[in-house]
Amino acid sequence: MSTPVAVTPTAAAIAVVVPIKSFSHAKGRLADTLSVEARVALARRCAETVLAAAHPLPIFVVCDDADVVAWARANGATVVAPLLPGLNEAVAAGRQTAASAGFARVLVVHSDLPAAQSLATLVDEPTDVVIVPDRHRDGTNALLVPTAGAFSFRYGPGSFDAHQAAVAHAGWTCTVVTRPDLALDLDTPDDLRAAGLA
Repeated sequence: MSTPVAVTPTAAAIAVVVPIKSFSHAKGRLADTLSVEARVALARRCAETVLAAAHPLPIFVVCDDADVVAWARANGATVVAPLLPGLNEAVAAGRQTAASAGFARVLVVHSDLPAAQSLATLVDEPTDVVIVPDRHRDGTNALLVPTAGAFSFRYGPGSFDAHQAAVAHAGWTCTVVTRPDLALDLDTPDDLRAAGLA
């Protein structure tokens, strides 16, 4: 069940959707580099950075973990419970909830961006869709899409190209934005070094 949205969106309103699986099980690929406690602290710190970057846009956190639910509500976010497992299903649930609440577009942003700065500038692009790839131009770290119309999220390996193809299939215009603060996510020890965290 989703908690109610505390804002009244305008016709052109944009909401931010942040999927977070769990702090306690985050960043398993860094298990050989960081302790469980360090990974939990890092995941929470990155998520706080992303929510701060989303301000003043309304935020939907998609999660089914009790700790994340409590954290999201304490940070003023609307909580959306995914109906099906998986990242693509989670962001689709966030998009649908935002659409039902009257938002015209959603900006899907990963929670593991340690250097994220203001996301509001992305909404000024004149196209239907904005894609911000990771620093390897393989993944999709931020994705602004309309809430109306059929669209299949394509997160996973090669999602940057897959999302461009999905956008073209939907007939939407698209801008690719390269931003160093959003290009760095934390998946590998090399990412930690690039972020100055190792």
